[in-house]
Amino acid sequence: MVCAGATSELQSKLAARRYARAVQKLGFPAKFKGFKIQNIVASCDVKFPIWLEGFASSHGACSNYEPELFPAVKYRMKQPKVGLNIFASGKIVITGAKVREETYAAFEKIYPVVKEFRKVQQ
Repeated sequence: MVCAGATSELQSKLAARRYARAVQKLGFPAKFKGFKIQNIVASCDVKFPIWLEGFASSHGACSNYEPELFPAVKYRMKQPKVGLNIFASGKIVITGAKVREETYAAFEKIYPVVKEFRKVQQ
């Protein structure tokens, strides 16, 4: 079962438990066990525009940028093992984390890197 839309680990567990209970009430032999969070998604805003072409060309081994297909650089971080979508507006979406701390660690690692590619307003 996939639980989407929860804003915390506790909220997702509670929602999954409630769903299992609803299935039981319908007469199916559902059991709530083996609960595991597979993917945490986080978003943030660095509050400055980012020069994506420069970022992608200097980090080509870990990034993919095809602006005609998707408006963000897809960046694959090795440690922690997460994916990041970095938008020109300064918005960043972190996906694939297993625990909340991985999202914080990923942002702390990527912030100094994207800061180098800050677009200067003229």
